[in-house]
Amino acid sequence: MTIPQLLVHDPEDNVGVVVIEGLRAGTDMLCVVTRDDSSFRLAAIEDVPIGHKIALRDLKPGDTAIKYGEDIGRIVAAVAKGGHVHTHNLKTKRW
Repeated sequence: MTIPQLLVHDPEDNVGVVVIEGLRAGTDMLCVVTRDDSSFRLAAIEDVPIGHKIALRDLKPGDTAIKYGEDIGRIVAAVAKGGHVHTHNLKTKRW
């Protein structure tokens, strides 16, 4: 059995959550979609800490980040597919 490195909550999400310690750039991740138990592969292009997000597709400034099928904020700097999504490139829309 292979352990997933990335969890995606909803098939419509465009970010997933790293669920292992020490994820390194170049890792060919097993990504599991919890809503339907499907899976896919994605290469991490940066080191990403556990609990942080990874872009599932290229995201550009102004795009909405979707997690749990919900809007979690606005992309403020381009993020390539497989890249780290966090406070340096994602901001809340609340204020």
